[in-house]
Amino acid sequence: MADLLQVEALSAGYGEAVVLTDVSFALAEGQTLALLGRNGTGKTTLMNTLAGATRQHGGRIQLGGVQLHRLPSHARAEAGIGWVPQERNIFKSLTVHENITAVARPPRAGSTTRPFTPERIYALFPRLAERRGNLGTQLSGGEQQMLAVGRALALNPRLLLLDEPLEGLAPIIVEELLRAIARITRDEGLSAIIVEQHPQAILAISHQAVVLDHGNVVHSGEAAALAAQPALLDRLLGVVREPGAVHGG
Repeated sequence: MADLLQVEALSAGYGEAVVLTDVSFALAEGQTLALLGRNGTGKTTLMNTLAGATRQHGGRIQLGGVQLHRLPSHARAEAGIGWVPQERNIFKSLTVHENITAVARPPRAGSTTRPFTPERIYALFPRLAERRGNLGTQLSGGEQQMLAVGRALALNPRLLLLDEPLEGLAPIIVEELLRAIARITRDEGLSAIIVEQHPQAILAISHQAVVLDHGNVVHSGEAAALAAQPALLDRLLGVVREPGAVHGG
């Protein structure tokens, strides 16, 4: 299986401050990568760097043969990056339908995934279909997150970046989002990188896992293998459990 994304010796940060140092990993076409680590270890900085929102100090980022690190952020979207940042960045003064159609673009030549039309996005997120005429300000936090994901899908990206998509959401919304993410990635083969504070939930729908610590890659391997080693996962994430505590999923 050919690599879609190649990150080599990446160093990046904000201004002169370097957060990521010598980060390297690859992601194959049609696979999902769980990006894990404690708070402040560089996960969001890495996602922002892939999207072109930080200062890159060194290294290379290649997406499907395109030298992504040479492109500004708007051109990275055209090259195939669909980015859902923590802030969601929906257009709150537009309706749900206007949010989706304002950024929609046709699939790229040779795309192996089904096109993400507005109708298909509504099928993934029925709540959005019910609220297609509502403004962004009239949506709940969970509905705004669904809309943010839907907007990214409307770009028909090659690689979907999801930065803590489940943060602060009610359990019922978390389950809906997880089902939708699993469907478009695990079942339909859209490549994705997902940052999440609930590792077992994301490892269960991912193929690969990368763990960051102090801006460096400290673990890289199969997601299932890491999920099957809760003690190793706890150590990598700095989790300290009470004696006799049960590892949750």
